[in-house]
Amino acid sequence: MVGGCHPFLAAPAGRGPRYGRVPAVRVYGCARNCGVTAAEPELSEGWPTVPGMKPAVEAEGLVKQYRGRAGTVDAVRGVDLRVRAGEVFGFLGPNGAGKSTTIRMLTTLMTITSGTARVAGLDVMAEPDAARRRIGVALQEVGLDPRQTGRELLILQARLFGSSRAQAADRARELLELVDLVEAADRRIKGYSGGMKRRLDLASALVHEPEVLFLDEPTTGLDPASRLTVWDELRRINARGTTIFLTTQYLEEADQLCDRLAIIDGGRIVREGTPQQLKAELRQRRGLDTDPTLDEVFLDATGRTRERLAGEVQEVSA
Repeated sequence: MVGGCHPFLAAPAGRGPRYGRVPAVRVYGCARNCGVTAAEPELSEGWPTVPGMKPAVEAEGLVKQYRGRAGTVDAVRGVDLRVRAGEVFGFLGPNGAGKSTTIRMLTTLMTITSGTARVAGLDVMAEPDAARRRIGVALQEVGLDPRQTGRELLILQARLFGSSRAQAADRARELLELVDLVEAADRRIKGYSGGMKRRLDLASALVHEPEVLFLDEPTTGLDPASRLTVWDELRRINARGTTIFLTTQYLEEADQLCDRLAIIDGGRIVREGTPQQLKAELRQRRGLDTDPTLDEVFLDATGRTRERLAGEVQEVSA
């Protein structure tokens, strides 16, 4: 802490789980808008590049404002993001920080006030229809018809994306195997457990083989066993080459699944890097003997305390 503010400093460059050397954590100003800022360093020389490969998700100066009787509300205030193809990217933040608003803008479900966003190489404002064919989306609210069977739902989805009857049946079979729902495939969805519905929703988002899969808090409300099952499904999906953009309030989930993550607070990105980088930065800055947990990184980045977090974040222990 410097003069009562909470600056965000750069961690040393490290090694990501899949991409070799990665850049240092970005340097940001204070989330409390106290005026303290720091220059952002250049990307490290070890930044992995593949000729001709575009980022899976890229946002620059993304802003969302709501206007009402009480005035203008800034929900998202200049978010910059760059997600590499093939990685699992975590997006963390307390309730009301702008997570869901950001993901809805990136997935064409909400208009953008200003700034730009590109997903799978497409501008989501200029080419929304084309962008939708490249992405899969599973939001917090599972939208499944309880009268259908799991197989019927997936076949219908595939047909809506232009598959023939035979292609749709084959794709449904493949996805049911992927999410381990073969035995329940011909049961009505109304009889599915919460975890089974969540996995079927994931399968539904994958019907058209999207390049990028957006998941908004996919395990919220699930029991521990169901959460672990969903984690396994996400790892299998990612192993097939799908980029995953994951918002979550479960910090252990982010630590287990994500190659890199960003923390948003007050509509702004306040910390970004690999989980290990973020822990190492906090350990170095505070002079700790051991690495902190990701929940301690979260608390430090957002200027919150455990008492204040009660009721805001569903799980803070790693």
